[in-house]
This record gives sequence, C-alpha cells and structure tokens, in this order.
Amino acid sequence: MSRTAARLVRRRTAHPLRLAVVFTAALVVSACQFSGSSPIEIGTPAPGTLRPGISNDLGAREHPRVVATYGGVYEDRGAERAVAQVVGRLVEASDDPSQSYRITILNSPAVNAFALPGGYLYVTRGLLALATDTSEVAAVLAHEMAHVTASHAIKRQQRAEATELAGRVLGNVVRDPDQQRAAIVSSQLSFARFSQIQELEADAVGVRTLAKARYDPFAAARFLTAMGQFAAFQSAQGAGKGAPDFLSSHPTTPERVQTAVRAARQIGAPGLGERDRDAYLTKIDGMLYGDDPLEGYIRGRSFLHKALGISFTAPPGYILENSPEAVLASNPNGTALRFDGADLTDFPSLTAYMTSGWINGLIRDSVREETVNGLAAVTASAVTEGWSFRIAVVRIGRTGYRFIFASRSGGEEFTRDYEATVKSFRQLTPTEVARLRPLRIKVIRADAGDTPERLAVGMSGVEPARRLELFSILNQTPPGQAIPAGTPLKLVVD
Repeated sequence: MSRTAARLVRRRTAHPLRLAVVFTAALVVSACQFSGSSPIEIGTPAPGTLRPGISNDLGAREHPRVVATYGGVYEDRGAERAVAQVVGRLVEASDDPSQSYRITILNSPAVNAFALPGGYLYVTRGLLALATDTSEVAAVLAHEMAHVTASHAIKRQQRAEATELAGRVLGNVVRDPDQQRAAIVSSQLSFARFSQIQELEADAVGVRTLAKARYDPFAAARFLTAMGQFAAFQSAQGAGKGAPDFLSSHPTTPERVQTAVRAARQIGAPGLGERDRDAYLTKIDGMLYGDDPLEGYIRGRSFLHKALGISFTAPPGYILENSPEAVLASNPNGTALRFDGADLTDFPSLTAYMTSGWINGLIRDSVREETVNGLAAVTASAVTEGWSFRIAVVRIGRTGYRFIFASRSGGEEFTRDYEATVKSFRQLTPTEVARLRPLRIKVIRADAGDTPERLAVGMSGVEPARRLELFSILNQTPPGQAIPAGTPLKLVVD
C-alpha cells in the first residue's frame, strides 16, 4: 500500500471500477516487477529529434519520474559502498570506457535493475538483498552498462515508432479484419523478439565485461537463476506453471541462463575470477528488507500498517504483494484479492457508497450493512464479464477500507476465503503498533554442522512454512546440504 496512504484513501472513486480490468492490470504489473534488468519505456522523441546528446536529455528528463515511481532513493552507506566499489573496474573493462554513469539505489523491495539513455543505471535494494556476493552485483551492472553502450533504448524506441507507423499504414490499406489482426500479431511478435535479442546481447556483453574486470564470469548465470527462483517464490502459481509469453520483452529465464553459461564457458571453467562474498555481505548487513515502513508490512499472510493502525490476514495459500496502489494477493486456484482505501466523506451511509456506481454488475439485493470486529461495514456481491466478486467496505472515520475478491469459478471455498479475510480485519493495539519494526538483513556465520533447515528457523517476518525456501534462495544453499563452517549467510529478521 502506498507510502502516502493517507493520500490514497482520500482519493475519490469518481469512475466506475471495472473490476475484471483492474485485476488483469494488476497481474501484468506484477509480472513486470520480476522480469528484471529491463530498460524502462521512455517517451517518444518527436520526429527529427534524434540528434547527438538526446540520450543524456532523455535520461535526465526521466530520472525524477523513475525515482518517484520506485519509492525514492535508498540511502544506506553499506549498500552504496557495495555498488560503488565495482563501478570503476567495470567501466574500465566496458566497451566504452569514456561513458560516464550515474547509479541510483532505489528504495524498492522488488528485484529489478534497468538503464536509461545517457548512463543512468538503477538497482533496487531488493536486488542487492538477493545478491550473495560482489560478482553478482557486478554482473547486473555490466548487463545494464551494455544496454547503454549499445544504445539499446534508442534503438528500441526507433523500432517501436517504425512498428506503430507500419500498423497505421496497414490499417489504411488492408480491409480484412482477420488479415489486420494477423499482421498486428506478427508485428508484435517481431518487436518482442527484437527486445529479447537485445537482452541476450546485453547478457553476453555483460559476461565478457565481468570477466575482463576480473570478476567471476559465471556470476550472471548464478544470479539469473536466483532471480527465477525468487520470482517463483513470490508467485502463488509456483515455478514452471506459467505459459510462455511470446510477447514478452525478455527471453525466458532458462534461455538467459543458457546464454550466460555459454558466454562464461568461452572464457574458462567455473572457479575463475573474484566473488567477494564476505566483504559484500558485511556491507549489506542491517540493510532494509521487504516493504518500506511507510508503506505497511507484509508478514507472512498478514498485512499490517503502522501509521493507519490496521491489519488483516489472508487464508493459507495466498501470497500477498504490497504494491504502490493496493495490497494484492492471489492463490493457486486463481482467486484474486485487492485491498485498498477510499474516501467516504460525501456518502451519508455505507450502503450509499456501495451503490454509488463504482461496481459493475452489483447485485443490489446482496448489499448488507453489518459490523467487522466492532467496525461498521457493508458487504455485497457482483457478477460481470464471467467473474464473481465479493466486496466488503469497512469504515474507520471517513475512510473506507475495501476488500475485493474475484474468482471465475466462485464456490464455497471462494466465499469462505473472502469471509475469513474480512473478519480478520481489525485495528492494531498501541502495543502492537509500537512493536512493529521493519525487516532487515542480518548476516551470520555458519557453525560446523549447520544446515539450511536449522538456520532458517532463525528467520522472522516470514511464514514459517516458507522460511526454508526463502533462506535457500537468499543464500544459494540447497536444502539438506551441510553448510561449511564460517560461511557468511543472510537471515531476514525484525
């Protein structure tokens, strides 16, 4: 939920809420968060403006927007040193040592990195928390530098303009709707593959730069694997259950790992180059992990917001994500949950708000006023576009906290999950508010005989059943294997 939660809940719901569209958009946004190392979209230059120096202008123009979108700049002395120490070596080893870079650590728990034209590079603190050594951070930066030196963003923008122009011409010439659709899909596939080829090119150049800078050339493949595992950990669907997305701007993770391994093997066998695990983990010891305190906390299946003094818990099987606009969740059965806030100032009653037109397909006979843990609430059902919805709005002051559950199949389990979640909504006690603290990375050293199973117990703020999986991903230590004594390891603690 947004760091400016108060601003969020004051926002009016002036337009009807297209529920199905809202959930679809949320899934798209979620998928983008874990694509990783993506050059973000930039504005379209006007025709004739692709002049020398435009890269710097575009980067400078978009930089404030990027920083604002990703929660601001994360300021942490250790994290800054962890990034800064690799830059000089990478620049010297890059394809264009004369290129200058401006690197920003973004205050986002998402695992992501990207580049803007003009040498603007971005890594999130979530990415730094996932990395296990300096060579993995260097691999990410080398990949992004390759995007800059190859002018990928500008080339991508030019290709997008050409694709758009071709689509307009096609629409004027071809009258057959089927032929138009087939041509558009073909054009989209071609553009997607163009972007994927850029990613693979940046991966290969990045590995070469990594090795030239005397870092482990296999770090890129190792970190891409960890990114894939972390994305699966955060997905209710788990690994390997998603359909291939042929329109994705990124190649699949297995394809990128294969490319990175192939590029590294052309340099030498595993064991080459510097990894620097001890020094890197020492620098990020104590770094913030997960949600920023101003945005509320995800704790296992619970959401808690210190400033708003509220919490709720989703049923087993749901995985929560705290986005800037709302708290989103889904389960393996495809049920989706959205939690956010709305301003009720102009509504004389909760029923008046529920029936004010923001829900398509509302079943008016289903609207009921009731209480949830002593708080006034209103509930209702809706059916639209093949989806079943259950909605609840709980009032605290002039704010309405909205739960929206959506399912294509409905059924008893859907209703049970909705009711259990709404009934769990409550106000935190002053003691609970005082005890809420952000999660942080704590670095320990393994003792003789330690295993992931034994050490994962020391994690907090993570659902107990998922601690071992997260510990293994964060430390790249497979379950069931003894960890050499003295190995530095990351724990998530509050």
